Amino acid sequence: MRWTSVLAIFTLFWVMSAFLALPFGIKSDLEAGSVRIPGQERGAPANFSPKKVLFRATILAIILFGLFYLNYVNGWITSKSLDFLMA
Repeated sequence: MRWTSVLAIFTLFWVMSAFLALPFGIKSDLEAGSVRIPGQERGAPANFSPKKVLFRATILAIILFGLFYLNYVNGWITSKSLDFLMA
């Protein structure tokens, strides 16, 4: 596999992981017990930390990409094993 393919696939895994990690650990003002500003959305996060999201997304992307690459090298799951219709 070429390094450009590795980079592109890792980037896809990272973006997917960022969206998966985004809602975890976030509390609204109501859940955190802080005072809301008039006009503020009820579900707005009170404790959003982009560094935590980036860190969690990177760790998850490394794990998922590692599994993908191991499958690519060892051929555990192939396109033939996913052909359920046996056409």
